Amino acid sequence: MQKYSITMRLLHWMTALLVFGLFGVGLWMRNLGYYDPLYQVLPYWHKSVGFLLAGLILLRLLNRWFTASPTPLASHRAWEQRLAHLMHWMLYLLLFGLFISGYLVATSDNRPASFFDWFDIPALFTAFENQEDVAGLIHEVCAWSLIGLAGLHALAAFKHHWLDRDQTLRRML
Repeated sequence: MQKYSITMRLLHWMTALLVFGLFGVGLWMRNLGYYDPLYQVLPYWHKSVGFLLAGLILLRLLNRWFTASPTPLASHRAWEQRLAHLMHWMLYLLLFGLFISGYLVATSDNRPASFFDWFDIPALFTAFENQEDVAGLIHEVCAWSLIGLAGLHALAAFKHHWLDRDQTLRRML
């Protein structure tokens, strides 16, 4: 059985953990009141970990470019392979939608966004009026869409594991 490289497997599972964690924190932040002690803390961590995830995704894409993936299993039909390929690129597209919209929200007041207080990511421009609100809505739509597609991605892996009884899931474990 051909497995994905250890680097790809680690990046895959770190991405999954961070995506679902950031989604949960994002939902939690929406319900915080101004006087809640986490009102300033959670957005700080959400932004910093979001920037970290953006870096991991860039690393993942570089790794994907330079590292061969296992060949599709013989049992995978052509439509399943095309659908899987489309699903992966849609996940990446939504991730980049989240990164761009998150950056636009974080810098909408024309101040830099801090990365774990190690360095600042500068506010390069104000893109449009009501930037925080519009980018926030795009961020939310991308987040929900990403979680939905990630759920379908997981269901497909379980389908291959339990119904088709093939090695698809094991290659990523």
